[in-house]
Amino acid sequence: IIRYGSFPSQVLWQDHNLPFLFVNLVWVIIFYIAGLYDVEKSVHPAKIFYIVKTMAFGAGIAVLMFYFIPAFGITPKTNLFIDAAIASVFLWLWRMAYQKIITKGSKIKIFFFDSSGEISDFAKFISASPQLGYEMANSLASADLIIIPGKEKISEESAKILYETVMKGKTVIEFYRFYESTTGKIPVPLIGESWFLENVIELDKRKFEQIKRLIDIVLVVLFFVPFALLAPFTALAIKLTSRGSVFYKQKRLGKNGKIFEIIKFRSMAKDAEKDGAKWAQIRDKRITAVGKFLRKTRLDEMPQILSILKGDLSFIGPRPERPEFVSELSQKIPHYSMRHIVKPGLSGWAQINFPYGASVNDSMQKLQYDLYYVKNRSLVLEAIIILKTIMTVLRIEGR
Repeated sequence: IIRYGSFPSQVLWQDHNLPFLFVNLVWVIIFYIAGLYDVEKSVHPAKIFYIVKTMAFGAGIAVLMFYFIPAFGITPKTNLFIDAAIASVFLWLWRMAYQKIITKGSKIKIFFFDSSGEISDFAKFISASPQLGYEMANSLASADLIIIPGKEKISEESAKILYETVMKGKTVIEFYRFYESTTGKIPVPLIGESWFLENVIELDKRKFEQIKRLIDIVLVVLFFVPFALLAPFTALAIKLTSRGSVFYKQKRLGKNGKIFEIIKFRSMAKDAEKDGAKWAQIRDKRITAVGKFLRKTRLDEMPQILSILKGDLSFIGPRPERPEFVSELSQKIPHYSMRHIVKPGLSGWAQINFPYGASVNDSMQKLQYDLYYVKNRSLVLEAIIILKTIMTVLRIEGR
């Protein structure tokens, strides 16, 4: 209509309808991968250039589809440009409207029944995050949602008060459940063994694990061709720029504490760990020039498809750590060993939500994401992690 000034003919409509429907579905996936639908990012109006950049990438994908998929039968340069421009404008307007509605509209009033320690810190986070749609209530009576520390920590007198509030139509939820739904993490310092018995141990995931294994095999087959094409050039680049072997073997801790060996393209100098295992750091001097590129693009991980084929590793799961680090972290972080009740993976919920960990505190944060994955693992969550991992690779964010 915009291009021709009138409604297109039936033939023209039929020629363009399905191809552009498919293209717009692809754009929705690209926008999701790029994080343009993330609530936390929607309140930053300065993201206009990021939207334009993402839209340009999506338009490039559309051009490849129209010009290299003969089944489409059309090459709509002008219509594609108009469609991309309209999509960009509406995406920007949606973000601005969402910001107005969330920051100025009515919010759910919440009241923390206990505001000590970790709960107090989280209450401050909620107050500073209006995009989440919550605001702090001044009293129990004025609250829509009441957060309690845990059923076992509530006295009989407090339980009666909460019972009466439920009768008045208010919602009561345990802190760890609210924390989980809001952040995508499990508050490790506030949970005990009973939490695992209730939320993790009893889960029957046998069918899920069988399907997950089948998906791993299919993905290994798909990735084998690019691996076979890129491996010789990667090996040559490593050999020409540094001394030592092309590959690097390393022991990792897998499911149920089983030690297995992974193979990676070497990205560090030959004797990088002659003094023992160390955390990788930003601008780590042990990493070679070629190694920096391999890590940023994740190409150093390619040989690990062999570990996936063997069954020691999966594409998605908590990242396997070295036994030396696990020994230290298990002593300093409660419930750390529980991340090993599932098979480790190349990428995981922690990897797409938290930057590279290089300390005990970082490992604590990653564990909270890992336990969320352990509790909620499903095919839908696997798909989300895969899509987000693709964006991480495209942004070249590895370390």
